[in-house]
Order: sequence, then structure tokens, then C-alpha cells
Amino acid sequence: GDMDFKVTGTAEGITALQMDNKLGGIPFSTLREALEQAREGRLHILGKMNEAMSRPREEMSPWAPRILRLMIDPEKIRDIIGPGGKTIRKITADTGASIDVEDDGSVKIASVDRDAGETALRMIEEIVADAELGATYTGRVRRIESFGAFVEILPGKDGLVHVSELDRERVEKVEDVVQEGDVISVKVIDIGPDGKIRLSRKAVLMEEAGEEYVPTKRPGSDGGGRDRNGGRRRGGRDRKPAGAGRR
Repeated sequence: GDMDFKVTGTAEGITALQMDNKLGGIPFSTLREALEQAREGRLHILGKMNEAMSRPREEMSPWAPRILRLMIDPEKIRDIIGPGGKTIRKITADTGASIDVEDDGSVKIASVDRDAGETALRMIEEIVADAELGATYTGRVRRIESFGAFVEILPGKDGLVHVSELDRERVEKVEDVVQEGDVISVKVIDIGPDGKIRLSRKAVLMEEAGEEYVPTKRPGSDGGGRDRNGGRRRGGRDRKPAGAGRR
């Protein structure tokens, strides 16, 4: 007809309306009648809705598609992408989520359900996370040397557990305590200016036993071993007291 009148609102009143008409204007009585009809229709629809669900869900359905966002340090974008896109493709393949990374560090994760999105988010957060001094991590032993074991505590980030920090008792040989591939709990006891991480399994064991752990002195320039990033180390076993080795 001559008029199109849309009214929306709640049980308490009108929230929005829109009118189109070809007459140039309408009598006030017509407007009042239309608003009353809209009220009756609105309350009827709300009543039917309340029969099925009296209040909004506290959270979205686990199966509802969603988009998650986070900001990361732009310097770490390359860590998410990986060599030739290897890392981001693996996240997408493992979760089914779609991931877009902008140059400013904004990351958008689109997923078909909650679990896929949250899994992808967690994987990205782990990749860009920095080791925290004093924090305890569960990691896998990636490499064993005569002076200690390298443990991956975050994706692509490992630290050295010196032989003196492997156990509460003196350890003669690293392999007596851990083997490559073992999963162990370690505590971050030092992060050097160069970003190298020192870990301690002994600290975790002592704290679990209710004993006080006193960190060993940071290795000095005594020719001790360094980490896998190209540094030097002793050719033989370090027989000095705990903490004498150097990464």
C-alpha cells in the first residue's frame, strides 16, 4: 500500500522505527493505531521467544563460527609464519582455522567452532611467548651434552639445564638422569643479556619436597660451555663445583 512502517523494541518500549509512505503525511490517529498494532505484535513475538529461551545464553554455542583477535610484537610475525610459511600452514592444517596476520602485528583467527579457534590462538600465543624468569615449564629434552641437557620449554625456545641443576644429588653423567626425548619440569633461573636461558630441574624437585632452593652463581668467563648457538665449551667433563660451567 501507501505506507511501510517498521517498529522494533523490547517489552519496555520502542527502540527504533522506520516509515515510508506515498501520501506525504498521515493522520495522528493512523500513527497511533499503527504503534498499538506494532506493540501487540512485538509482545506476542517476545512471549513466544521467552517460552523457548527466557534469557540470552551466557556464551555462544561451542559450534558457532567465531573470529578471535590478538596483537603481537611485529618482530615476531616471522615466527608465526615460519620458513616459507611452514609454521602458519601447520597451525591451519591442525586446527582448520583461517589465520590472517597484518604488518602491525594484528592477528585474526576465523574458525568454524570454539575449539578450533581457541586451539589456534593457544598455538600462536605459545610461539610468540617469552620465557619468564622464575616460571616453571614442562618441556622435552632436545639434546644432551656432557655439561647438561637442552630442554625446549616453548615452541622454538630452549634452555640449558646444567649438569649441576639436574638433580638434588650430584650427577656424574647427564644420561643417568635424563635421555633425549624425555619430558621434564624445569624452572627458569636465569635469562642472560643475550637471551640465553638457564633452567633447573633441581629447583622443581626441591620445591616439591618443601626445601629451599638457592640458585647457583651465574657461570663466569672460566671457559665453560655455551649453548648450541655457536659458542665454545670445554672438551672434557666439567668437574668443578655447581655453577662453574659456562654456556
